[in-house]
Amino acid sequence: MSKPVPKYLKLTAENVTITLTKPTEMNGIKLDTITLRAPTVRDIRVSTQTGGDDDEQRELNLFASLAEVSAKDLEGLTYKDYNRVAAGYSFLVREDEL
Repeated sequence: MSKPVPKYLKLTAENVTITLTKPTEMNGIKLDTITLRAPTVRDIRVSTQTGGDDDEQRELNLFASLAEVSAKDLEGLTYKDYNRVAAGYSFLVREDEL
């Protein structure tokens, strides 16, 4: 049995929208949500190439690409909100139940 989707996530087949605990500036605009689109194989390959051996940098690069924001914007999130983004990503890419 899979975990239920947390209330702070709005999940579709194409993306996940994460409600942040507080508004944060991204791309010069204060936002209270961030949306990640579903990754492609290309997205994963590019984040691996740009992040090298640094797992955290690869993840940061991937999330930034999927959200169409800079990695610096994501670095400005509270740790709680970054964990929400990571949780949103994991729900977005998990296998469908049979």
